[in-house]
Amino acid sequence: MQRKASAVWKGGLKDGKGVMSAPGGVLNNSQYSFTSRFENGPGTNPEELIAAAHAGCFSMALSAQLGGANPPLTPESISTNVTLTMDKLDSGWTITASHIDVVGKVPGADAATFQKYAEAAEKGCPVSKVLNAKITMSAKLE
Repeated sequence: MQRKASAVWKGGLKDGKGVMSAPGGVLNNSQYSFTSRFENGPGTNPEELIAAAHAGCFSMALSAQLGGANPPLTPESISTNVTLTMDKLDSGWTITASHIDVVGKVPGADAATFQKYAEAAEKGCPVSKVLNAKITMSAKLE
């Protein structure tokens, strides 16, 4: 399986602008710039997209973990927020941490069971595996 995306950047680092696209259509010439990346200006940025990818990947991984329980648990909902941290290190800007906040509504699950499967999902999520950062998590069952 392969997934693709593209970016076009025009101009210098601080005064230039770019667009990112992916064949799925959701990301279609989405604008990004120095200000959207480092100064909270309008548009998206690569790190925001990584955070979204981590949240989506983790949510699906947790659903899969719960479905593999004995007996299987079917979540009513899994709400995941990811906070990515970037720090300027000697080697340059680096994603140093990704914190997962997840709240699940899972009929038949208790807090310990939910925590167990959330931890397994964090370790098994392909996006978690690709990030060279400290990953932390807070898992809460409603």
